[in-house]
Amino acid sequence: MRNYFYLFFVLFLLIHVSCKKEYVPKPRGFFRIEFQKKAYHQLYSATFPYRFEIPEYSQIVPDDELRAEPFWVNLKIPAHKAELHISYKKVNDNLAKLTEDSRTLAYKHSIKADAINERVFVNPEKKVYGTIYLIDGNAASPLQFYLTDSTKNFLRGALYIREVPNIDSIRPVIDFLTPDVIHLIETTEWVH
Repeated sequence: MRNYFYLFFVLFLLIHVSCKKEYVPKPRGFFRIEFQKKAYHQLYSATFPYRFEIPEYSQIVPDDELRAEPFWVNLKIPAHKAELHISYKKVNDNLAKLTEDSRTLAYKHSIKADAINERVFVNPEKKVYGTIYLIDGNAASPLQFYLTDSTKNFLRGALYIREVPNIDSIRPVIDFLTPDVIHLIETTEWVH
């Protein structure tokens, strides 16, 4: 009987010790992001002093901030938790101040940015001129721009993604939305 007890005890101990599985941490992963097919439609309002083309998967909503001025809107892209804040100002002998304010707002992200690349935009046919700021790194806004006709109109935009700015996880969304913002810039016209 004693031998059976020892045999049972040894078998129990072997089973108990041999069944432990060593835990191996899995690498961190990110959710797969589904992107929509690119298609655009014209944003036009008889009251707005500007018009441009926006993606089909976006929606325009008025800016409801307390400081919002007329013709300020937000282009929301809910599938990617992104917003393009668009503000408009009349140029009244203050073009230098408006462009410098835009540059200052873009460069406020330099604390978190790896680099800020400026691209000049010129469309003499439609009298649209400006600068695009491509902000690399873990900045809150990966892309900003301003457009003007140098005499009457000034339009500023800033793209925000409503997620923690971890460039590894949001880079695909930024790469997907950047051509949409560039398309908006390229199709901008002033309505007089």
